[in-house]
Amino acid sequence: MFDTLSDRLTAALQTLTRKGKLSDADIDATAREIRIALLEADVALGVVKTFIARIKERAKGAEVSQALNPAQQVIKIVNEELVGILGGETRRLNLAKTPPTVIMLAGLQGAGKTTLAGKLALWLKKQGHAPMLVACDLQRPNAVTQLQVVGERAGVVTFAPEPGNGVGDPVDVARRAIAEAKHAQHDVVVVDTAGRLGVDEELMKQAADIRDAVEPDEVLFVVDAMIGQDAVTTAEAFRDGVGFSGVVLTKLDGDARGGAALSVREVTGQPILFASNGEKLEDFDTFHPDRMASRILGMGDVLTLIEQAEQAFDQQQAEKAAEKLSSGQLTLEDFLEQMLAVRKMGPIGNLLGMLPGAGQMKDQLAQVDDKHLDKLQAIIRGMTPAEREDPKMINGSRRLRIANGSGVTVREVNDLVNRFFEARKMMAQMAGRFGFGGGGGGSKSRKGKKGKKGRGPTPPKVRGGFPGGMPMLPPGGKMPGGMPDLSQLGGMNDVPGFDPTKFKLPKNPKDN
Repeated sequence: MFDTLSDRLTAALQTLTRKGKLSDADIDATAREIRIALLEADVALGVVKTFIARIKERAKGAEVSQALNPAQQVIKIVNEELVGILGGETRRLNLAKTPPTVIMLAGLQGAGKTTLAGKLALWLKKQGHAPMLVACDLQRPNAVTQLQVVGERAGVVTFAPEPGNGVGDPVDVARRAIAEAKHAQHDVVVVDTAGRLGVDEELMKQAADIRDAVEPDEVLFVVDAMIGQDAVTTAEAFRDGVGFSGVVLTKLDGDARGGAALSVREVTGQPILFASNGEKLEDFDTFHPDRMASRILGMGDVLTLIEQAEQAFDQQQAEKAAEKLSSGQLTLEDFLEQMLAVRKMGPIGNLLGMLPGAGQMKDQLAQVDDKHLDKLQAIIRGMTPAEREDPKMINGSRRLRIANGSGVTVREVNDLVNRFFEARKMMAQMAGRFGFGGGGGGSKSRKGKKGKKGRGPTPPKVRGGFPGGMPMLPPGGKMPGGMPDLSQLGGMNDVPGFDPTKFKLPKNPKDN
């Protein structure tokens, strides 16, 4: 959604990096480009004026004029101000001291409240809660049925005593839901309310009545990030008519300009709590202002990538893969397990897009086809367990059988096997050189002065990393099947304004 804005801001800031010293004219020219980029992205005019004024005030001050690298200091200022517009620090849900915690969803029809209710319930379930969905949208046709289907997919209970379609009192349903949650020991209640095609008094009154009946701990305003300036107008109307404590952005995966989403927090004063960026129930997560700002400025989102890796990879499998890697014994079965874990993290193009410098390769990333991984998976599954364990035994006749069974050519099987041997050799050499894999120092032991086998240095544990790397990457870093050359990506320290000391790795629950 923010691709166009990201491109314009990156281009405007890159002009600064070519200058050793910045003049007021340079800062004014850059501020003008940033202003145009924000306005074209549909950011509210008042927000743009405030944003540009802050940047110019700070950029012309002592923190830039006395800096060793003025250009990077200005980029740092833009990043910090963008984080400020998006809300500053990450805001978590306010949970009730005495369960159940009541979360009420409000917004216009079509914003995606019902689907988001299921996403939120699934997210809460993964956090260890026992949520219950409540069907209080009794106006829209089949809204109750839709919520029940979404709840079933999420694996949570749905409280729907009324059929809907214009039948039933939503305020009474909400009130009864709280009693049911206490009785059934649900610690979180998510109330899905009715929406309208536009802001009207009936909508506001019904939402206010439900709010008064259940006294929610959180009222979340669900806004479609693709509706442009109407997002700001609608947010102000709900703030004044019902009141809300947080914002949820939906449809962030759309192709709209999306700048209005940047304006909601600044205009309403309420933080963005969650963001939804896909159709699947899993496409939902906490909104982190600093990470979103990094994405917009082309600095990547390494922490989100790490968190997704932590969820997808099994720690024991990772350690076993590292041990096998250090001794050069990594098998195709191990690679298959890793590939399935990578697929759980989402489309490969999206994952690569989180790396710093990936903005320079958007056209290549857009062409990444996950179907190639499906083909690799089919080839490996076409092998016997013995062949996966020892690929050296795969001779010509076996390769023909595997090709016929997996629907590919013999050449593609050859490419896979040959690339695997090359990559395993390269990764084993790297493991020996850097002492990965429990300090074993690779497949050949090094001897100390007295002829004894010495241990290489024990490396620090990298939380959330891909176990054993990506063993199918051949020397040179080129992904198979026409995927982009990862060697073109800049390192994190090459990104202007990137300060790794400010990032804090998320706590791994498995460390407890």
